[in-house]
Amino acid sequence: MTRIFSGVKPTGHLTLGNYLGAVRRWAAEDQHRADALFCVVDLHALTVEHDPARVRRLSRQAATLLLAAGLDPQRCTVFVQSHVDEHTRLAYLMECTASDGEMRRMIQYKEKTASERARGGGVRLSLLTYPALMAADILAYGTDEVPVGEDQAQHVELTRDLAVRFNQRYGQTFVIPRTTQPKVAARVMDLQDPTSKMGKSHARTAGIIYLLDEPEAVRKKVMRAVTDGGSDVVHDRAERPGVANLLDVLAACTGGDPEKIAGQYDSYGALKKDTAEAVVELLRPVRERHAELAADPASVDAVLRDGAERARAMARPRVDEAYRAVGLLPPV
Repeated sequence: MTRIFSGVKPTGHLTLGNYLGAVRRWAAEDQHRADALFCVVDLHALTVEHDPARVRRLSRQAATLLLAAGLDPQRCTVFVQSHVDEHTRLAYLMECTASDGEMRRMIQYKEKTASERARGGGVRLSLLTYPALMAADILAYGTDEVPVGEDQAQHVELTRDLAVRFNQRYGQTFVIPRTTQPKVAARVMDLQDPTSKMGKSHARTAGIIYLLDEPEAVRKKVMRAVTDGGSDVVHDRAERPGVANLLDVLAACTGGDPEKIAGQYDSYGALKKDTAEAVVELLRPVRERHAELAADPASVDAVLRDGAERARAMARPRVDEAYRAVGLLPPV
């Protein structure tokens, strides 16, 4: 059976972009057609300055939201990255397989380094090396498919390169994974800056819809979304990014085609109103289920504990094999 691995990083509250671009498909499709693992990648949240209490809080919230969105522990494995030691064990071998140049060419490293320096902060070494940890996340499980957004595709390509290189040097050990992306709304953009991704860790939140936003907050953000200089409703990401983003969101919420939907509107106001209501209704069951799960934290803990046990059992044999392959003595 095909094996899938993907995860969410607890650096901020999960957004509509996370849901439409990834989580909804995990629940509706991926967990039903494959042996799927979905992980809260909390170690990745440590690559920049952070508040420990906030990381813990957001990690629990992310796990709870994954379950609220429909991930079924009877069908897939839901766990927290730091609960499975094989991730960090294998990450060091990936660091020993990668080159400095490969790490420095990562687009996210360049962007985040520039951002950290602009704020006057130092750049942690882990910001450079975390693609090795991401490769370990994927390769430890013999992953076939990695459903990710466009911004992470480069890291999966690096993972593929590292797997091939390791296999050539030390013998066949890792499955070579491939990236999969949804056709619509793979990258939902910020409502106030439609040239930038709707990111959960952005400081400015007026253009970001969070999964736990109240309905009125959702409506207000959509109605205040930046549009474009023209007046006609067309789906043109290059010339009309604001309107195209709204059309992508509406299409993703309703299962329609953004270009066909554009022909149904002759004003931005009507498009915004329908988009707002579609988002509110899409998120309503997620918010309601999250409230139920948050009131019973022991049940979430049990899911994460069982998920970590299953993940550990899947990862350990392959990581042990990789340790033997590079010449490390087995424990005695």
